[in-house]
Amino acid sequence: MSGEPASPVCYAAEADDAYMGYAPRDEILAALNELLEAERAGAKVALASARTAEGVSYRDLMRAVRADEARWCAMLSRQVRRLGGAASRRTGGFHARALAIADPLERLAFLNRGQAWVVRRLEALVPRIRDDALHADLRAMLESHRDNIARAAAMIEAGPPAA
Repeated sequence: MSGEPASPVCYAAEADDAYMGYAPRDEILAALNELLEAERAGAKVALASARTAEGVSYRDLMRAVRADEARWCAMLSRQVRRLGGAASRRTGGFHARALAIADPLERLAFLNRGQAWVVRRLEALVPRIRDDALHADLRAMLESHRDNIARAAAMIEAGPPAA
């Protein structure tokens, strides 16, 4: 035995993220900004809905959703900047389409479809994130959206809000 290793050193830890199956930085930044625009739209829809709500439980749900959406906007903006990108200032087109719906429960159902879109986007993105801090934030955002969907679905099922 010559003291040489039996096999070559593995350099997998030094491999590029894309090579290892993770999303590259530019793709992550684009996805985070897309989510940011959607979250901003959701926050604005929830705020407008809370302001015009007649039922206390509906208003409380919209305030909670708005606070949650605002929290994720802040997180996404922070993560974009941390990764060296510029956070989008745009609001997703979902906002105008949602506000065109007058009926509170129909608007809530539409908002829930938007939340479900975010869930699907996160479910596809999270496994491709190598950065531990970003991964943890996106997992928390995913679970939060799942919770919001369940709360909204229960309200929709219960019927029109009571004044």
